[in-house]
Amino acid sequence: MAREDTPAPCPDWVSVEWCLPAPMPRRLQALSMAPHCPQSSDIISTVEFNHTGELLATGDKGGRVVIFQREPESKNAPHSQGEYDVYSTFQSHEPEFDYLKSLEIEEKINKIKWLPQQNAAHSLLSTNDKTIKLWKITERDKRPEGYNLKDEEGKLKDLSTVTSLQVPVLKPMDLMVEVSPRRIFANGHTYHINSISVNSDCETYMSADDLRINLWHLAITDRSFNIVDIKPANMEDLTEVITASEFHPHHCNLFVYSSSKGSLRLCDMRAAALCDKHSKLFEEPEDPSNRSFFSEIISSVSDVKFSHSGRYMLTRDYLTVKVWDLNMEARPIETYQVHDYLRSKLCSLYESDCIFDKFECAWNGSDSVIMTGAYNNFFRMFDRNTKRDVTLEASRESSKPRAVLKPRRVCVGGKRRRDDISVDSLDFTKKILHTAWHPAENIIAIAATNNLYIFQDKVNSDMH
Repeated sequence: MAREDTPAPCPDWVSVEWCLPAPMPRRLQALSMAPHCPQSSDIISTVEFNHTGELLATGDKGGRVVIFQREPESKNAPHSQGEYDVYSTFQSHEPEFDYLKSLEIEEKINKIKWLPQQNAAHSLLSTNDKTIKLWKITERDKRPEGYNLKDEEGKLKDLSTVTSLQVPVLKPMDLMVEVSPRRIFANGHTYHINSISVNSDCETYMSADDLRINLWHLAITDRSFNIVDIKPANMEDLTEVITASEFHPHHCNLFVYSSSKGSLRLCDMRAAALCDKHSKLFEEPEDPSNRSFFSEIISSVSDVKFSHSGRYMLTRDYLTVKVWDLNMEARPIETYQVHDYLRSKLCSLYESDCIFDKFECAWNGSDSVIMTGAYNNFFRMFDRNTKRDVTLEASRESSKPRAVLKPRRVCVGGKRRRDDISVDSLDFTKKILHTAWHPAENIIAIAATNNLYIFQDKVNSDMH
């Protein structure tokens, strides 16, 4: 008999069976996206769960934001626990033109970040290349009736006809979700914004472009504080750019930013107003034997994420995901190969510009599993405890409702199993750049070009 203080065994996360909780066509129709010939404006450019996981927001290249809400469990739909339906859709950004620089500003949504919920309303930040907007999402299911000075159409009455006073009452109405812009944070960046991050103090956030990071107060739109500036006096001396940044989840004074040289810089805002001098530099020494023309390109960090505990950082470069301990700067404590079979194809990937694709990465709620995307609509999961990994595919053909996703395997050469796919037959136009994991449960969101897939743990879904 096990002692009471014996820890429960860790689940084998790689063996978790993932399935779709709802028919796929329904979700695709809700997104209003064509399945086979997607327009450029329909391609999903960011995916983000809110802090409870009840809402999921996606942004696309057309400047639209689609918010999904988790369906409550009901007796009529026992398997709807992981199902999300469209909650609200709105146009966040429009195409603009910078007349001073004669440049078009795309409406594409680069990032969405939810603010911690303070009241009944929800709030999120969305940004394109230049402008950040704060949106408020509210529900209305009652309407006032019985005004003294207005008629039913809302027009003012003739005061001479008002002979008595009545108390207005609230009458039930169909639920209406209203999205309204609360703040517009513009003119803060000369270069393209690549990331935004909300601080744990719930009052400030930062935005990063290629060369600078700015700190904003959520209530002030006309000014921001520059906290990092790596622009050299002579642009010919430029050797690296900022690729991503994020605040620490618990310490409001700490943030990290990554660079195109593969390094991470942890900064402490208590040390100086301008954090050009980092507190810690995380950088892995390069192996001279692996040095090639593409080394610098594939070492560029495309995404960085703090773990929920705040102890670790997760980074993604072109071929690997790495876990860094905040207490060890010399090297990552874990390195996982995402698609090492592409190392021999870097030349053709360079010619097609695929080598510059920016893949994101995600932690699960307990920081024990890592998820990131790949080509051919594949996405990868790595179990940090067992060191096992799995490749899964997000596609309409392989994703029938309630059907378990089958692990996929890429064959480089030699003998091929029946279900193996050759590295030469991978479709590089089908890429999963954006993924998100529910903050507490086994529910994941995968953006595959213009399609959004939401998978859940089949074991837990069958229990509901």
